[in-house]
Order: sequence, then structure tokens, then C-alpha cells
Amino acid sequence: MKKKARRSLVADSGGNKEQCCVLCRLSDDDPAMFGEKVTLKEHKLSVHYFCLLTSCGVYQRGEEGEGVFGFLVDDIKQEIRRSSRLTCCCCKKKGACVGCNVRSCRKTIHFPCGRKQQFISQFTGLFPSFCPDHSPTQSLCVASDLSLPQTCSICLDSIEPILCYSILKCPSCHTSWFHRDCVQRQAHSAGLFFFRCTLCNNKESFQEEMLRMGIYIPERDASWELEANAYSELLEVYQRCDAFTCLCNNGRTHSAKSGWFELIRCRLCGSGGTHRKCSGLELDTNNWACSDCTQATDRRASLVASPQGGQSLLSKRNISPIHSPISCKRPSVSVRSGSSEELLQALASQLRPLSVQVEVSKGAALSAGVALVRRADFDPTHTLSVRFKEKRRTSFPSSLQDSNMAKQYFLKLLVQQIQDSVVFEGPDGSKNLALNSQALREDLYFDVGCLLALALVHGGPPVGFFSRALYQSLFNYPPNQPLTVAYMTPDTPLTRQVNRITKAKSLNELKKVMAANWQYLELAGCNRPINRLEEREALVEDLVSFTLITRVQLPLQRFREGLQTLGVFDQVQLFPSAFYSVFCKVDVRLTARSLGQLFSVNHSQQEDRLKREMPVVTFWRHFLLECEVGRSSISLQDLLRFVTEADEFPAAGFLPSPSISFLHPVISSPPEAEQEEEEEEDEEEGAGRPGREVWSDEGLFPQRDTTSKHLLLPVTSSYQAFKSSMEQVVSHHVHLLPTER
Repeated sequence: MKKKARRSLVADSGGNKEQCCVLCRLSDDDPAMFGEKVTLKEHKLSVHYFCLLTSCGVYQRGEEGEGVFGFLVDDIKQEIRRSSRLTCCCCKKKGACVGCNVRSCRKTIHFPCGRKQQFISQFTGLFPSFCPDHSPTQSLCVASDLSLPQTCSICLDSIEPILCYSILKCPSCHTSWFHRDCVQRQAHSAGLFFFRCTLCNNKESFQEEMLRMGIYIPERDASWELEANAYSELLEVYQRCDAFTCLCNNGRTHSAKSGWFELIRCRLCGSGGTHRKCSGLELDTNNWACSDCTQATDRRASLVASPQGGQSLLSKRNISPIHSPISCKRPSVSVRSGSSEELLQALASQLRPLSVQVEVSKGAALSAGVALVRRADFDPTHTLSVRFKEKRRTSFPSSLQDSNMAKQYFLKLLVQQIQDSVVFEGPDGSKNLALNSQALREDLYFDVGCLLALALVHGGPPVGFFSRALYQSLFNYPPNQPLTVAYMTPDTPLTRQVNRITKAKSLNELKKVMAANWQYLELAGCNRPINRLEEREALVEDLVSFTLITRVQLPLQRFREGLQTLGVFDQVQLFPSAFYSVFCKVDVRLTARSLGQLFSVNHSQQEDRLKREMPVVTFWRHFLLECEVGRSSISLQDLLRFVTEADEFPAAGFLPSPSISFLHPVISSPPEAEQEEEEEEDEEEGAGRPGREVWSDEGLFPQRDTTSKHLLLPVTSSYQAFKSSMEQVVSHHVHLLPTER
């Protein structure tokens, strides 16, 4: 049975009194070197975690919370009895539970003694251990300059650059040397997600090599990330008016949400502040520089403004990386398993109620968006207030005067027009980054990346048009997979040239194709002699990498910097698998089930009303099914647009979450004559029933509140009445929606 390392190193060491480990007979309590020591009071048993993992005769047969990290108590006691007959080759005492993994070797030892005797225990797979005669070793790179003085890259103490049990080196840079104990303590502190070479920052090959050489890497977040409120100071902002005379009656530290006495911080250093009134600023002023920064910039405070009055590249780099707390440090385990909707909602929490006006002329959403992000006072945390200038009857009806609907329509048009812009190339739904010199001069790549980040956080639709190559180039997902010809943009001159090289059937044909395309090969740095047909694969891989990455390196970098707006890029980089469906085309069909699960049902408290509402819930579910299979005059998308004013689920989900309640009819009693007649009949029968109620379905139609995403379903007496009412209202609403031209 295969052992497995524990995912979380949190244990209850039950008792203050130190006890000896039942396997190694030592009382040391050093989690980095021996693993956590756990004491089970009821069994009078203490044991080190590493002693359990490396013992030859005990396996994890229980669940994570059973026994000691999955090791059952009975199995531990059985291992104690087994090892009590074995003698440690170091201390000559009984209880040696660790043995060399080589079958012909009979050496057994206690785990702590093994460290003294240079045993290597690998904390992966079956957790094998090896004696010094059979243990793995590292190879020395002759290119390393050993004439220079060497120090441990962790503790910085001097070190002899001689590979041995206590001295390890990085397999990637060959210039980082470590003490074994230093590496082990660093791994215990950094955890799986942050453990890497301190010099070259390599992670994958470094962790693989350290595991091979017997370093235990706990599969958890870094210790500094698990500390409560460890980054609370980073969330603090300057909250004091530094004006010579403060005019605020509530003091210098008071800050209103808006108006004259809102605290405005220095846009350059952030370490100075003032009330608008106290410094004689305009009511809508957001950009202000303190006196120190003004003097440092020749009294112009122009570090973030270009001479032409527009915005320079430096200013965009300063504005774009606006992060929320979730992007400032690695999220906890609960957030790590969250969906892209939850992660985007966490980023949206940094948005402020202050709004910025966006005017869209003739449906040119991209032009309006670019003008927005190029404003000198652009702040991505402000909410968007969209207004369409032209009120054409068909394309821009009066319904777009609703601010929320106008914003949703604007964000939808924005994503569509970005997909069709000169920044991208390729078929719809699978776009690669294009190389356009004019877009580079205008820095349009940054603007487009910034607008996509804004659209996602502000409630826009999923992007959905990235190709797999573009997503992998940006976020390395799927990780470390080479790009192939299939990823290249079809029907382009460069793609056709690579295809000719790929389809060459002989070495002579390959050389002819290379000679015909020597200019492209020379530009890509791949015009090299080919002596075998098998070398073609490496050539094609280099050409694809040049075309999709190297050739567009500057546009890719500016686009990446634009995506850092509001912390979107950093968040996607942490969770690339969760965001894949947001950026790349994934066919997700709207179904009755998915739409039904979107709404929460709020029933009435009165019992008589509750009885009438229960059948309506059944009507609603049946109506969704009929809309899905085409038995209704409206579609599921029409229903979604009616309630939420959106054609599809936003990337960040709906806020607030859509809900359903019920609209009850006015129920009247029958005329007096009929009531008296019915009462006489009731008296004859001895039932004593009151007069019958008259149920009227006329004039009862569904209602909605677009702000709260709330739907009122009519409480009708039959399904046909319910269906007719829903179809009339939703169909009328669909005819008023904007149409695309």
C-alpha cells in the first residue's frame, strides 16, 4: 500500500509534557528536521511524523483524520513490535525502523541516527531510504567557477563547494550552494508553492532535485501566508489632512465619502493627503500632488503625464497594477478551490461608488473605451456610467437609458469590437496576438488589455476568443507544453511557410523548402544546416515559438501589463485552470437546469399563500423545460435577458444573485345571492363551509426589478394561464431590446 504525504501540517500535540518518540526513542521536537511530534494521551503514545513516513513496516491505511495523520494506532504498535527486534547500526540500540531500500543491504537505523550517518530518505512515492553506499548523488558542472569564494545561498555563511551529504547545489544555475539543513528549513517555511532556488528562482527542477536528495517539502502554503493578519499593514492607507490649515470641523483624520472633505492622497507618493476644501481644490479633483513631490518634479508634478498631454507608458504602468487584497498575497486553501466567478467577485470588491461617465457614439464602444483609459484622471476602481449619444429607434432604444442595461450592452459591444480589432488575428473564437506597428505606436495593446480586465471585473461577459496558444503564452497553461503548428493562425504567409517545412517528405525536399524561405528562417534565427530529416521537428518547434511568442514579444508584454489592471492578470496567473473557460471558447449551452439553479426562491410566510405558491414553482420549472425544447414562443435566453438584461452569464456572475418571489391575485367572494344559496346547501349538508372564493387570472403578469435581479412570478390557477402570462410579457420585452447591426 502506497504511503502519501499529508497535505496540511496542523496537528494537536496533546500535552505539555515532553515524551519520547516510540520509534526513535528521542524527545526532540523540531518539525523541520523530524516532522511534527504528536502525542495521543489516551494511548500514551508519541511519535515523529518523519519516523512514521520512513518506517518500513507501517502504511497509511486510514483517512487523514484517523490515528496519526492516517496511520492507525494498531499499525503503529505493530511497527513498534517489529522494530524492537532490529538493532540500529549507529547507536546499537533496538527499535531501528528505517532500512536501506536496496534489498541486498541489511542496514537498519533510527531516523534521527540516519541523518547523522548520512542516510537519505526520499519523501515521495513509497518513501524509500538509502544508506551512504547506495544513496543518490549530485553531479558537478565543470562550467562553474570554483575559484570564487562560495557561500550558502540561504544562510550566507562560507561553504566549501564540494558535493557531499551536507552540501547541495541547484541543478539549474549550478552556482547556488546550500547546507542541507538550511534547504530543509527553507522548504519547511516556504512550502510547496514558494520553495525555489534563492538565486535563479527556478522551481520545478529545483524541487524535483531536492526531493531526490531527501528534502521534505510540505504540500501547503508558506508559513508567512498562514499567519493571521500577516499583511494587514499593507492594506492601510494614509488618512490625514496635511494642509497648513485644516477647515474640517471633524479633524484632520476625517474623510467623507465624497465632497469637499474627502481625503485626497498624493498621486505620486501616497504619503501625503488633504481635504479638497483645505487646499482650495475643485469639487471633482482627484489628482493632487503634495508639496514635496511637486518640488521634486520641477514644481510640475509631471512624472505621470506625457508632454503631449496624453498618457505615457510610465503613467500606465503606475496606474494599471491596482490590486485587491486577494492579489497581494497568496489566497487561503478555501479560495484556491473557488471558481472564476468567486475570484472575480473578490476583485470587484475594490470598486468604489464614484462613477465615471462613458459616452458612446454610433456604437463605437472600443473608441469610447480607449478614450476612457487614456484620460489623465482615469481610475479603474470607479464604476462605469454609460450613455449612448445617438438614440436610433432600432439599435439604441429608450430602454438603454437604464444605466445598468446601458453598461451591460456597452461591455458586450466592447468585447466584440476588441476581438475584431487590429490587435488580434485569426478565426472568430480563436484569436492570436497580431503584430501591428501602428497599434504599437499608439500603445493599443496596453489599452486593450486594460479594457478586457475592466470588462471582467465590472460585470461584463466572458472574453471567450483567446486561442489556446495565446492563453498558454500569457499564463503557461497547460504548463510547459510546446506549441505546435496547429496553434498558429491559419492562412497566413508565415503559417504556410511552416506547413511546407512540416510536410517535407525527404531531406532534399526539406532543404529546397528552406532555401525558398531563407529570409523567414534568417529572421527567426533558424537558418541553420539540416543534415537529417529528424532535425525538422526541432526546427518547426523553433519557428512556431518565434512566430507566436518571440515575434510579438513587445505587444505581448504591453498586453500583459494592461491585463494587470485591478489585479486580473495576477489572479489568472495563480489559477489558470479556473479562468480557462473565461478567456478561451468553451461551448456552454444555456439549459433549463442552469437557469433554474441561478434563482433562489423566496416563499411567503403565510400558510395559505405558501400553498398557492408551491404549484407555481412547478409551473416555473416546467416552463423552463418547454423553453429549452422549443415548445414556447420565447427562449431561455429571452428569459435571462428579461430578468438580468444580459444575454449570457457574466464572467463575475450576477450581483446581486437573482431571486424569485410571487405576485398573488386579488381573490374576491361570490355575489351575496349565490353566497346565501351556497350557505343554505352547506347547512343542509352540515358542513358549515364559508362562501367560495373567486380566482381571477386576468391582468396578472410577471414583474421584475432589474437592479436587484428580482422576478415576481404570477400566482395563477393553471399552467396555461401561467405560460400565457409569461410569454406575453417576455415577448414584449424582447422586441424593445437593442439589435446588433
